[in-house]
Amino acid sequence: MDNDIARRLWLKGAGIATGALFAPSVPAWAARLAATPAMTEGPFYPPQLPLDSDNDLTHVKGRTGVARGVVLDLSGRIIDVEGRPLRDTRVEIWQCDAFGQYHHPAATGPIDANFQGFGRTVSDAQGRYRFLTIKPVPYPGRAPHIHFKLRGPELGEFTTQMFVAGEPLNERDFLYRSLRDRQVQARMSVTLSAAREGATSMVQGTYDIVLGT
Repeated sequence: MDNDIARRLWLKGAGIATGALFAPSVPAWAARLAATPAMTEGPFYPPQLPLDSDNDLTHVKGRTGVARGVVLDLSGRIIDVEGRPLRDTRVEIWQCDAFGQYHHPAATGPIDANFQGFGRTVSDAQGRYRFLTIKPVPYPGRAPHIHFKLRGPELGEFTTQMFVAGEPLNERDFLYRSLRDRQVQARMSVTLSAAREGATSMVQGTYDIVLGT
C-alpha cells in the first residue's frame, strides 16, 4: 500500500478505533481505580510548538520521508478514578527521535527531520486517544519513555510519562525507580506487541491514564 494512502486511512480511522483496542468502562460498583502518578515535564517540552503537530508523528507535513525507527500505534483512554471517560481532553506527547535527540534548541546532535517529535489530539466521548509515533528509544541516562501532558477544563494540566514493559534499562532509570511500588511501575509500563497495517510493520500498545485522587 502506498505510504501516503496508508497514512490518510490511519488518520481517518484514528478517532474511530475499534473497541478491541480499549478496555470497557469500569462498572459503578467496582473499586476505585488507582490514579496515574504525575511525573516531571523534563527539560525538552518544545518552547515553540511545531507547525505540524497532529497525532501522526511519523510524517512531517511537506516532507515525503518517514520517521526512522519502529512505528508505534499507541492508543488508550483518559478516565477518572471511577472509570468514567474524560472527553475533550487535550492529549500531548513528545519524545526523542531514533537518534536519541529531542526536537528542541538544546539538541546536541543530528535530528531526524522526518520525525515530528511532538503531537497532540483530543479525547473522544469515550475518553479515547490515539497516536502514530515510533517505539521510544533510550538516550544517555534515561530508559525509553514518552512524555504526556493533558489539559482539560476539569483537570487543569497534568503531566506524566510512559515506559516500555520489560525494558532492561528501566531499573537504571532514576524516574522509573522513584515510583518504587512495583504495581505502579507496571501500570505505567506498556507492553508492545507486533502488529501490521497495510504493508508497514509496526508495534502497538495501550496506555490508559487515570486522573483523580
